[in-house]
Amino acid sequence: MTDVEITQGEERMFEGRLRVYYDGYWIKAYAVPADTLLAKKRLIDALTRRLFNHVEYGLNVPGARLAEARRSFLDEADQAKKRVKGGMLAGALFNRATDIFTKLVELQACGVEIQPDNALMRQCGEHLQESLALGQMVLHRSGEEGIDELWGEPFKAFAFPIEEFYRSRYVKIALTMRAIDSIGDALRATIAVLPAFTCLLPVVDEFVHKAKLKSETLRTDPDVFEVWSSFVVASETLCGFQPTATAGAEAAWCAQFSELLHDGAVLVSSMARARVPMPKSTRAFLDRCESLRQLAKAKKDSTPRPGALTSPARLP
Repeated sequence: MTDVEITQGEERMFEGRLRVYYDGYWIKAYAVPADTLLAKKRLIDALTRRLFNHVEYGLNVPGARLAEARRSFLDEADQAKKRVKGGMLAGALFNRATDIFTKLVELQACGVEIQPDNALMRQCGEHLQESLALGQMVLHRSGEEGIDELWGEPFKAFAFPIEEFYRSRYVKIALTMRAIDSIGDALRATIAVLPAFTCLLPVVDEFVHKAKLKSETLRTDPDVFEVWSSFVVASETLCGFQPTATAGAEAAWCAQFSELLHDGAVLVSSMARARVPMPKSTRAFLDRCESLRQLAKAKKDSTPRPGALTSPARLP
Protein backbone atom coordinates (compact mmCIF):
# COMPACT_ATOMS: atom_id res chain seq x y z
CA MET A 1 0.00 0.00 0.00
CA THR A 2 1.43 3.40 -1.03
CA ASP A 3 1.26 6.59 0.98
CA VAL A 4 -1.41 7.90 -1.42
CA GLU A 5 -3.74 5.07 -0.38
CA ILE A 6 -3.28 5.64 3.35
CA THR A 7 -5.90 7.89 4.90
CA GLN A 8 -5.09 10.69 7.31
CA GLY A 9 -5.45 9.51 10.90
CA GLU A 10 -5.17 5.80 10.07
CA GLU A 11 -3.77 3.79 12.97
CA ARG A 12 -1.52 0.71 12.84
CA MET A 13 0.68 -1.30 15.16
CA PHE A 14 4.42 -1.26 14.40
CA GLU A 15 6.65 -3.47 16.57
CA GLY A 16 4.08 -3.45 19.34
CA ARG A 17 3.58 0.34 19.28
CA LEU A 18 0.46 2.13 18.04
CA ARG A 19 1.18 4.73 15.38
CA VAL A 20 -1.03 7.14 13.49
CA TYR A 21 -0.51 8.36 9.92
CA TYR A 22 -0.42 12.04 8.98
CA ASP A 23 1.09 13.70 5.90
CA GLY A 24 3.51 10.92 5.03
CA TYR A 25 4.67 9.99 8.54
CA TRP A 26 3.71 7.24 10.96
CA ILE A 27 3.77 9.04 14.31
CA LYS A 28 3.82 7.54 17.78
CA ALA A 29 0.25 7.69 19.13
CA TYR A 30 -0.85 8.23 22.71
CA ALA A 31 -4.11 7.43 24.48
CA VAL A 32 -6.56 10.34 24.50
CA PRO A 33 -7.81 11.16 28.03
CA ALA A 34 -11.49 11.58 28.80
CA ASP A 35 -12.83 14.99 27.77
CA THR A 36 -13.40 16.50 31.21
CA LEU A 37 -12.55 19.84 32.83
CA LEU A 38 -9.92 18.08 34.94
CA ALA A 39 -8.30 16.56 31.85
CA LYS A 40 -8.35 19.93 30.10
CA LYS A 41 -6.84 21.58 33.16
CA ARG A 42 -3.97 19.07 33.22
CA LEU A 43 -3.41 19.49 29.50
CA ILE A 44 -3.38 23.30 29.73
CA ASP A 45 -0.98 23.12 32.70
CA ALA A 46 1.40 21.00 30.62
CA LEU A 47 1.08 23.33 27.64
CA THR A 48 1.77 26.32 29.89
CA ARG A 49 5.01 24.81 31.17
CA ARG A 50 5.98 23.90 27.62
CA LEU A 51 5.28 27.40 26.34
CA PHE A 52 7.47 29.20 28.87
CA ASN A 53 10.22 26.63 28.37
CA HIS A 54 10.58 27.58 24.70
CA VAL A 55 9.92 31.32 24.47
CA GLU A 56 12.31 34.12 25.36
CA TYR A 57 13.05 34.76 29.03
CA GLY A 58 11.04 36.98 31.37
CA LEU A 59 7.52 36.35 30.08
CA ASN A 60 6.23 34.08 32.85
CA VAL A 61 4.38 36.90 34.62
CA PRO A 62 1.91 35.78 37.32
CA GLY A 63 -1.75 36.22 36.47
CA ALA A 64 -2.19 38.33 39.60
CA ARG A 65 -0.09 41.04 37.93
CA LEU A 66 -2.24 41.21 34.80
CA ALA A 67 -3.40 44.80 35.41
CA GLU A 68 0.19 45.97 35.95
CA ALA A 69 1.39 44.20 32.82
CA ARG A 70 -1.40 45.70 30.71
CA ARG A 71 -0.79 49.21 32.02
CA SER A 72 2.95 48.96 31.36
CA PHE A 73 2.31 47.70 27.83
CA LEU A 74 -0.21 50.41 26.97
CA ASP A 75 1.95 53.21 28.38
CA GLU A 76 5.14 52.15 26.55
CA ALA A 77 6.14 54.37 23.60
CA ASP A 78 9.41 52.67 22.65
CA GLN A 79 8.46 50.03 20.07
CA ALA A 80 11.31 47.67 20.90
CA LYS A 81 10.36 47.66 24.59
CA LYS A 82 6.67 47.49 23.69
CA ARG A 83 7.29 44.21 21.87
CA VAL A 84 8.85 42.71 24.99
CA LYS A 85 6.14 44.12 27.25
CA GLY A 86 3.53 42.70 24.86
CA GLY A 87 5.08 39.29 25.48
CA MET A 88 4.97 39.88 29.23
CA LEU A 89 1.30 40.82 28.98
CA ALA A 90 0.67 37.67 26.94
CA GLY A 91 2.32 35.64 29.70
CA ALA A 92 0.18 37.28 32.39
CA LEU A 93 -3.00 36.64 30.37
CA PHE A 94 -1.92 33.06 29.83
CA ASN A 95 -1.35 32.52 33.55
CA ARG A 96 -4.60 34.28 34.53
CA ALA A 97 -6.51 31.94 32.21
CA THR A 98 -4.80 28.97 33.86
CA ASP A 99 -5.66 30.35 37.32
CA ILE A 100 -9.34 30.66 36.38
CA PHE A 101 -9.47 27.20 34.88
CA THR A 102 -7.85 25.71 37.98
CA LYS A 103 -10.53 27.25 40.21
CA LEU A 104 -13.31 26.02 37.94
CA VAL A 105 -11.95 22.48 38.18
CA GLU A 106 -11.80 22.78 41.96
CA LEU A 107 -15.44 23.96 42.05
CA GLN A 108 -16.48 21.09 39.83
CA ALA A 109 -14.71 18.67 42.18
CA CYS A 110 -16.90 20.10 44.99
CA GLY A 111 -20.01 19.22 43.03
CA VAL A 112 -20.65 22.61 41.40
CA GLU A 113 -21.86 22.18 37.83
CA ILE A 114 -19.88 24.32 35.38
CA GLN A 115 -21.72 25.15 32.17
CA PRO A 116 -19.86 26.01 28.94
CA ASP A 117 -21.42 29.51 28.96
CA ASN A 118 -20.23 30.22 32.49
CA ALA A 119 -18.91 33.81 32.77
CA LEU A 120 -15.55 32.63 34.06
CA MET A 121 -15.29 30.11 31.24
CA ARG A 122 -15.87 32.93 28.75
CA GLN A 123 -13.28 35.09 30.49
CA CYS A 124 -10.78 32.24 30.38
CA GLY A 125 -11.30 31.88 26.63
CA GLU A 126 -10.96 35.64 26.09
CA HIS A 127 -7.66 35.72 27.98
CA LEU A 128 -6.30 32.84 25.91
CA GLN A 129 -7.37 34.51 22.67
CA GLU A 130 -5.73 37.79 23.64
CA SER A 131 -2.53 36.05 24.69
CA LEU A 132 -2.49 34.28 21.30
CA ALA A 133 -2.69 37.63 19.46
CA LEU A 134 0.06 39.16 21.61
CA GLY A 135 2.17 36.01 21.34
CA GLN A 136 2.99 36.93 17.74
CA MET A 137 5.42 39.49 19.20
CA VAL A 138 7.38 36.82 21.06
CA LEU A 139 10.54 35.13 19.82
CA HIS A 140 11.71 31.59 20.37
CA ARG A 141 14.32 31.31 23.11
CA SER A 142 17.01 30.82 20.48
CA GLY A 143 16.29 34.30 19.12
CA GLU A 144 14.81 32.86 15.94
CA GLU A 145 11.25 33.46 14.76
CA GLY A 146 8.34 33.19 17.15
CA ILE A 147 6.35 29.97 17.41
CA ASP A 148 2.72 31.09 17.26
CA GLU A 149 1.46 27.54 17.64
CA LEU A 150 2.66 27.40 21.24
CA TRP A 151 0.37 30.27 22.17
CA GLY A 152 -2.56 28.84 20.23
CA GLU A 153 -2.44 25.31 21.65
CA PRO A 154 -3.91 26.12 25.11
CA PHE A 155 -6.86 27.87 23.45
CA LYS A 156 -7.41 24.82 21.24
CA ALA A 157 -7.25 22.57 24.30
CA PHE A 158 -9.78 24.85 26.01
CA ALA A 159 -12.19 25.39 23.12
CA PHE A 160 -12.22 22.03 21.32
CA PRO A 161 -12.65 18.38 22.31
CA ILE A 162 -9.38 16.84 23.54
CA GLU A 163 -9.46 14.24 20.76
CA GLU A 164 -9.51 17.04 18.17
CA PHE A 165 -6.62 18.74 19.94
CA TYR A 166 -4.56 15.53 19.74
CA ARG A 167 -5.25 15.28 16.00
CA SER A 168 -3.98 18.81 15.49
CA ARG A 169 -0.80 17.95 17.40
CA TYR A 170 -0.10 14.96 15.15
CA VAL A 171 -0.42 17.20 12.09
CA LYS A 172 2.08 19.66 13.62
CA ILE A 173 4.49 16.83 14.42
CA ALA A 174 4.27 15.58 10.82
CA LEU A 175 5.08 19.07 9.55
CA THR A 176 7.98 19.25 12.00
CA MET A 177 9.36 15.93 10.76
CA ARG A 178 9.11 17.15 7.18
CA ALA A 179 11.04 20.31 8.06
CA ILE A 180 13.71 18.23 9.83
CA ASP A 181 14.02 15.98 6.77
CA SER A 182 14.40 19.01 4.48
CA ILE A 183 17.21 20.39 6.65
CA GLY A 184 18.88 16.98 6.70
CA ASP A 185 18.69 16.78 2.88
CA ALA A 186 20.20 20.26 2.56
CA LEU A 187 23.04 19.47 4.96
CA ARG A 188 23.87 16.24 3.15
CA ALA A 189 23.92 17.96 -0.24
CA THR A 190 26.10 20.78 1.10
CA ILE A 191 28.74 18.80 2.98
CA ALA A 192 29.11 16.44 0.02
CA VAL A 193 30.81 19.32 -1.82
CA LEU A 194 33.78 19.41 0.57
CA PRO A 195 35.77 16.14 0.85
CA ALA A 196 36.78 16.83 4.46
CA PHE A 197 33.10 16.58 5.47
CA THR A 198 31.76 13.71 3.38
CA CYS A 199 32.43 11.24 6.21
CA LEU A 200 29.65 13.07 8.12
CA LEU A 201 26.87 11.85 5.82
CA PRO A 202 25.89 8.90 8.10
CA VAL A 203 26.21 11.20 11.14
CA VAL A 204 23.65 13.59 9.59
CA ASP A 205 21.37 10.61 8.89
CA GLU A 206 21.57 9.52 12.52
CA PHE A 207 20.94 13.03 13.81
CA VAL A 208 17.87 13.48 11.61
CA HIS A 209 16.51 10.09 12.69
CA LYS A 210 16.98 10.84 16.40
CA ALA A 211 15.50 14.33 16.01
CA LYS A 212 12.31 12.91 14.51
CA LEU A 213 12.08 10.37 17.34
CA LYS A 214 12.40 13.23 19.81
CA SER A 215 9.68 15.25 18.10
CA GLU A 216 7.12 12.45 18.47
CA THR A 217 7.98 11.39 22.04
CA LEU A 218 6.31 12.98 25.05
CA ARG A 219 8.27 13.64 28.23
CA THR A 220 5.94 11.24 30.07
CA ASP A 221 6.78 8.38 27.71
CA PRO A 222 8.89 5.58 29.28
CA ASP A 223 11.10 5.69 26.17
CA VAL A 224 12.07 9.33 26.79
CA PHE A 225 15.29 8.42 28.63
CA GLU A 226 16.67 6.52 25.64
CA VAL A 227 15.21 8.91 23.07
CA TRP A 228 16.53 12.09 24.70
CA SER A 229 20.00 10.75 25.50
CA SER A 230 20.40 9.37 21.96
CA PHE A 231 19.29 12.66 20.47
CA VAL A 232 21.74 14.68 22.58
CA VAL A 233 24.62 12.36 21.67
CA ALA A 234 23.75 12.58 17.96
CA SER A 235 23.69 16.37 18.17
CA GLU A 236 27.00 16.52 20.03
CA THR A 237 28.61 14.19 17.52
CA LEU A 238 27.49 16.36 14.62
CA CYS A 239 28.51 19.67 16.21
CA GLY A 240 31.77 18.31 17.59
CA PHE A 241 33.16 17.12 14.28
CA GLN A 242 36.61 18.50 13.53
CA PRO A 243 37.81 18.10 9.92
CA THR A 244 41.41 17.15 9.27
CA ALA A 245 43.59 20.19 9.85
CA THR A 246 44.11 22.18 6.68
CA ALA A 247 45.68 25.49 5.90
CA GLY A 248 44.84 28.50 3.82
CA ALA A 249 41.75 28.57 1.63
CA GLU A 250 40.44 25.11 2.52
CA ALA A 251 40.65 25.88 6.24
CA ALA A 252 38.42 28.91 5.67
CA TRP A 253 35.90 26.76 3.86
CA CYS A 254 35.95 24.21 6.68
CA ALA A 255 35.17 26.93 9.19
CA GLN A 256 32.05 27.95 7.25
CA PHE A 257 30.91 24.37 6.86
CA SER A 258 31.41 23.71 10.57
CA GLU A 259 29.37 26.79 11.44
CA LEU A 260 26.62 25.62 9.11
CA LEU A 261 26.49 22.22 10.81
CA HIS A 262 26.25 23.83 14.24
CA ASP A 263 23.47 26.23 13.22
CA GLY A 264 21.53 23.44 11.51
CA ALA A 265 21.75 21.28 14.62
CA VAL A 266 20.51 24.16 16.79
CA LEU A 267 17.55 24.83 14.48
CA VAL A 268 16.57 21.17 14.29
CA SER A 269 16.89 20.85 18.07
CA SER A 270 14.59 23.84 18.58
CA MET A 271 11.90 22.29 16.39
CA ALA A 272 12.26 18.76 17.75
CA ARG A 273 11.96 19.94 21.36
CA ALA A 274 8.98 22.24 20.70
CA ARG A 275 7.41 19.73 18.28
CA VAL A 276 6.39 22.49 15.87
CA PRO A 277 7.91 23.61 12.54
CA MET A 278 9.71 26.92 12.17
CA PRO A 279 9.05 27.72 8.49
CA LYS A 280 10.78 31.12 8.26
CA SER A 281 13.95 29.90 9.94
CA THR A 282 13.90 26.68 7.90
CA ARG A 283 13.55 28.55 4.63
CA ALA A 284 16.40 30.90 5.54
CA PHE A 285 18.62 27.97 6.48
CA LEU A 286 17.85 26.07 3.27
CA ASP A 287 18.72 29.19 1.26
CA ARG A 288 21.96 29.51 3.21
CA CYS A 289 22.87 25.89 2.44
CA GLU A 290 22.14 26.39 -1.24
CA SER A 291 24.21 29.58 -1.41
CA LEU A 292 27.21 28.00 0.31
CA ARG A 293 26.94 24.84 -1.80
CA GLN A 294 26.81 26.76 -5.09
CA LEU A 295 29.63 29.10 -4.07
CA ALA A 296 31.83 26.19 -2.97
CA LYS A 297 31.17 24.29 -6.20
CA ALA A 298 31.91 27.33 -8.33
CA LYS A 299 35.18 28.03 -6.53
CA LYS A 300 36.18 24.39 -6.68
CA ASP A 301 35.44 24.11 -10.41
CA SER A 302 37.48 27.22 -11.15
CA THR A 303 40.52 26.08 -9.14
CA PRO A 304 43.40 24.99 -11.41
CA ARG A 305 44.94 22.69 -8.79
CA PRO A 306 42.78 19.62 -7.90
CA GLY A 307 41.46 19.64 -4.34
CA ALA A 308 42.45 23.27 -3.64
CA LEU A 309 39.75 25.86 -3.00
CA THR A 310 40.27 29.59 -3.12
CA SER A 311 39.37 31.70 -0.10
CA PRO A 312 35.58 31.86 0.29
CA ALA A 313 33.58 35.04 0.26
CA ARG A 314 31.82 35.35 3.59
CA LEU A 315 28.10 34.71 3.29
CA PRO A 316 25.76 37.12 5.04
